[in-house]
Amino acid sequence: MNNQRTIQGPHLRTPRTTRNIMVHVSIALMPALLGSIYFFGIRSLYLTVLAVASCVLTEFLWQKLTRKPVTAGDFSAVVTGILLAFNMPVTVPDWVVILTSVFSILFVKQMFGGIGSNFVNPALMGRLFAMVVWPGAVMQYVAPATLGTDAVSSATVLGAAKTGAEAGYSYLQMFLGETPGALGETSKLLLLVGFAYLCYIGIVNAEAAITYVVTVLLLTFVFGPSGLFTGDILLNLFGGGLILGACFMLTDYVFVSRRGRILYAVTAGIITAAIRIFSIYPEGICFGILTANCLAGALSLLYKKHIYGTKKA
Repeated sequence: MNNQRTIQGPHLRTPRTTRNIMVHVSIALMPALLGSIYFFGIRSLYLTVLAVASCVLTEFLWQKLTRKPVTAGDFSAVVTGILLAFNMPVTVPDWVVILTSVFSILFVKQMFGGIGSNFVNPALMGRLFAMVVWPGAVMQYVAPATLGTDAVSSATVLGAAKTGAEAGYSYLQMFLGETPGALGETSKLLLLVGFAYLCYIGIVNAEAAITYVVTVLLLTFVFGPSGLFTGDILLNLFGGGLILGACFMLTDYVFVSRRGRILYAVTAGIITAAIRIFSIYPEGICFGILTANCLAGALSLLYKKHIYGTKKA
């Protein structure tokens, strides 16, 4: 009997586990969560906890009912819940958060095989689902309570710009988070703090995020509202959810190769910019990243992938 171990390969090995990665992503999202509580009040925390609890419970119950290995403790559902809440306004009804969370986990993630098998970002798909089914509930924004204004519906910066109106907010206010918007997208400073943490510990590579942002800014500048080269770069950078999308939703592990990541980011950027420029919607993050998710297989055919175990010619 041959007791010699047979090693099949080659394999890419890493000490990182899914749980390890998702815990770090959750930690990176905490500055933005604290910022949302500061800007929009304690209800922001309540909605985030509600979304996380709904996502984790849905994943646990589904895996128990289908007798699959329970992975609800790997923190992937926690990240989905946080990002889902971050894409909602503070005025969203509780039942919309719960139903959207169930849809994101059950229909987008679990029915396609769970983490690593879902072909689109569950949180973004949940956001799109809510936009289509309950647009009035998820597209009504209020100004931060820190500005001392009444809690009445206000247009987002990009929404006001789309209609040709003055946004009424400085670039500094947009950067810090003192503008109407979804819970987690307003403070670009706090999002970048969390993203810097992920880059520092090696969880994400900033190249794809930067490529995506540059693509959107370049196109929205060239095809500006008043003709060629009239776009407002800082407004497009700080006025919407571009940084949230680039730093925390574009950076899924869709491609291993550098060329694949760049192609994926450029594709998402082109679609995002096209929605911002040519559609009736002021924001295109959701459409851009989800479309790139769906096109990932086709995009992989456009470049030559490295065959592991061979040397370059």
